[in-house]
Formats: sequence, C-alpha cells, structure tokens
Amino acid sequence: MHSSLHPLQIGKHIARYPIMQAAMAVRVSGAKLAGAVANAGGVGMIATLGIGLDSPYFNPRQKSSFFTANRLALIDELAKARSISPDGVIGVNILVGTKDYPELAKTAAAEGANLIVTGGAVALNLPEYTADYPDVALVPTVANADSAQYLCQTWKNRYNRLPDALILENCQKVGGHFTQCEQINVPGFSIAWVISQVREYLTETMGVKIPLIVTGGISDRADIDQMLAMGADGVQMGTRFITTIECDAHQNYKERHLQAKPEDIVTVPSPVGKPSRALRNPFAEQIMADSAQQRRCIANCLEICLFRDKGKTYCLLNALAQAARGDVENGLIFSGANVTQNQRIMSVSELMADLTAKV
Repeated sequence: MHSSLHPLQIGKHIARYPIMQAAMAVRVSGAKLAGAVANAGGVGMIATLGIGLDSPYFNPRQKSSFFTANRLALIDELAKARSISPDGVIGVNILVGTKDYPELAKTAAAEGANLIVTGGAVALNLPEYTADYPDVALVPTVANADSAQYLCQTWKNRYNRLPDALILENCQKVGGHFTQCEQINVPGFSIAWVISQVREYLTETMGVKIPLIVTGGISDRADIDQMLAMGADGVQMGTRFITTIECDAHQNYKERHLQAKPEDIVTVPSPVGKPSRALRNPFAEQIMADSAQQRRCIANCLEICLFRDKGKTYCLLNALAQAARGDVENGLIFSGANVTQNQRIMSVSELMADLTAKV
C-alpha cells in the first residue's frame, strides 16, 4: 500500500511531490515539459546543453554565435515555462564542462530559475556565479560519497555555504553520461550504501541535513517508495517523462522509447570522456565499433572534447540534436536502464497522478 508522498523542499522552494524531472538534452526537456511537471507538483527542469542550437539566434556559419544563442534561448525557455506554471518549481540544468557554464548559471539565476542543477563534473565554483541571487537553490550532482565530501568541503571553505540539495547518481542505471562505477564490486555497494555514506558525512561531519535526491533507474511508484525507504528525500526521473505529450522532443524520439526492449540498452563512448547509456540504433552501433562518420565540430561547446581535440568519437551536440529532431537512426538516443516501463504516450498530469496516487 502506498502512503502519501511528502513535499520536497530545496532551499526556499517547495514542490508538492518529491519528484524532479531530469533535464535531457538536446531540446528533449524544454519549457513545455518543465512547465507541465512544475504544474503537476514536481520540479520541472530545463536542459541547457545546445538549447540555442535550433533557435533563431544561432547562425551555423558563425560558431561564436552559439553561446549568445544559448543565453537568449534560455531566457526564452524560462519565460515560457513560467507562463505555463506561474507558481511551480522550475530549475535549469547546466553541464559543468560546457564553455558557457558560468554565463548560463548567471543567466538562469537572473531570469528567475528557482534552482540550478549541475552535472558532468564537480561544480566547485557554482556559488560565485549566483552570489547576487541568494534565493536560487544550488543542487550539484555527485557520483559518490567522496565527490560529495570534496564538493561540500570546498564550498564551505571558499564560500561558507553548502548545497541546498545533492543529486546522487546511480551509475548502474542512470541514462546519458555516468561516472564509472569503480566501487561497483565492493561488497555491499548499492545506491542505498551511497545514500547512507553521504547522509552520515553531512550529519556527523558537517552538522546539517540537506535533501538527497537519487537519480537513475527510477520509473514507477514502487521505485520511488524504495528510494525514500532507503533514506532519500526525493527522486529524479528522466526516461519516464520522454513518452509524455509535453516532452519537447520529436514524436519519433518518443516512439523509439516506446518500442525499446531491455536488450536495446547499450553503453557507448562519449567525447566528454565518460561512458553513456543509450538505445541501440545504427549510430550507436557505429560509435561502439569506432566507425562513425566524422562530422565537423559545430559549436566548440565543450571545454574538453575528444572529437574536437583528437578526432575521436563524434560531435555530441550534433548527435543528440539529430535524435531529438526525429532522426532516430542517425542520432544518439540517451536512455535510462528501465526504458521498458514506458508503455504509451500520456500527459504529464496523468503520469504524475499515477506516480503519486495513494492506494
């Protein structure tokens, strides 16, 4: 039997339910999805990677326009999301390894984002970019207890503050980029172990209790209840929100997720130097075989890029954008491990009602 789900407070912001929608790029989770999730009582998230790529602000013949396009497109998306959900909790996700990470963090804070989530690397400098906006909650994603401790200690020493919440990545199931599970063979390793290790550090060493939000492999109410029982305060879900009416990706992208089987989940290399979890398609087969057609770097978007710098792998921005635009054969389709839970396309409100129903 399900009991009622409790609210989730992150800094000064309170969502009716402890469910955060993951930010998926490129243009998979934009204003429509984030606004709908916030309206339904969750935390809606806008992904910033490549947000300006298909906007009128980007001139493909002028790479340098990409960063201006991202900033202006983010302003537009935040305004659209807020028009959909005037009172909901809306956040922005930024990859630390992108060249415009500082500028996007400043823009998100200035344009009314309730929270900023970071991923891709440890966000050691985030507080300095949002110093003028103390109401904006800061929520870094960490892979393990060691990175959580390193981040918290650095923030405490440099800025005399701690994160408003932490997202704990379950490397065994999360979609998209993930940190290698170096500790996966350690006896007793599990996401429950990571939760307990981080919680113990925060309470006993730092003397605080901040929300811990688990991401990776969470697809239904049973998964949510299991994570909360392990000591998490909330969950972040991505793949289940792809097959919603409001998801910003092309219909082909949604249909591909509906058709996916467990054996379609593969791990592929990425130009950021991390493994990625995605759906098998001709493009994924090519990059796993190191035979993908090399395309030019289209925006010079990453600080470190194996494709741009060494001619290895592929252009991440182009690969993700191709799939989200509907070319599900020649693009990269990120997905979590529990993709088979997606059985039909439904509205966000219907999905949230299903996830939060008290039985």
